[in-house]
Amino acid sequence: MYLQRRNRIIRQSPAIRSLVAETILTPGDFIVPLFIIEGKNDESEISSMPGYYRRSLDLTVKEVKELWATGLKSVLLFIKCKDELKDNKGTEALNPNGLMQRSIRAIKEAVPGMVVMTDVALDPFSSYGHDGIVENNEIVNDATVEVLAAMSVSHAQAGADFVAPSDMMDGRIGAIRKALEENNFNKTGIMSYSAKYASCFYGPFRDALDSAPGFGDKKTYQMDYSNRIEAVKETLMDIEEGADIVMIKPALAYLDIIREIKNVVNVPVSAYNISGEYAMVKAAAKMGWLDEDKAILETLTAIKRAGADLIATYFAKDAIRLIR
Repeated sequence: MYLQRRNRIIRQSPAIRSLVAETILTPGDFIVPLFIIEGKNDESEISSMPGYYRRSLDLTVKEVKELWATGLKSVLLFIKCKDELKDNKGTEALNPNGLMQRSIRAIKEAVPGMVVMTDVALDPFSSYGHDGIVENNEIVNDATVEVLAAMSVSHAQAGADFVAPSDMMDGRIGAIRKALEENNFNKTGIMSYSAKYASCFYGPFRDALDSAPGFGDKKTYQMDYSNRIEAVKETLMDIEEGADIVMIKPALAYLDIIREIKNVVNVPVSAYNISGEYAMVKAAAKMGWLDEDKAILETLTAIKRAGADLIATYFAKDAIRLIR
């Protein structure tokens, strides 16, 4: 038998496969989400996210130092607001001495080189658990955007490198960029959740922050998972309004969206390998149905192969261990 081309030649050994690999994971690919709570020396595992923790600020700083030592250079901060501080206006989100603001300052002081990104949305601070202000059972857009812009300035004042609006309100990127510029924060970046879908895979995250909506759902502002063209439109609008990095969330069920957006934009593309995707791997591995380490690498490689330049993932520390 004579064959002009034998494709298996470049697959015959680990060394050859490594030489010709098209997609390679590195520590610089990952953003590490961190859940921060009030208190001291307090750490609690999130029941629906085995192996992942909420930590008080002192332990979070310790964790950030360890992340930096492994080569991980970016964190994305989420805080759990106390119930008594929640209201319908996001008042605590603007507190210059709030947990988020204190966390930014502490992390930048401890590890100045760490890229600190901050969640900008009202759901952790809302008595309704929604990403915006509620009026007559409706999440209102423009009043919410005003708070999000002020919230972003507050994070920038504390030292955030990037603000990451995850709310999906119309016009918020332009308003945030304008507010940052007017307050002379022209070095503060915006990583916009540009295509954030209304997904069932967010459940464990909402457990982590106690931020599930108190009524209804988030489908009037998060995107319909049936839609593809809409994601491109939303993303291009965010870039026009001033987004420096765009994000697709979730990742695994939306690899086609990641690729679609990567093909049409000229800014870095990030994707969020979310809590439900993490929990599925953990649960299947616990049952012995798959090899956890192999699943982690295959999952993250698929997200990068689809076009993500950056990946926010709860598997970041595991990935570093595995790729080394």
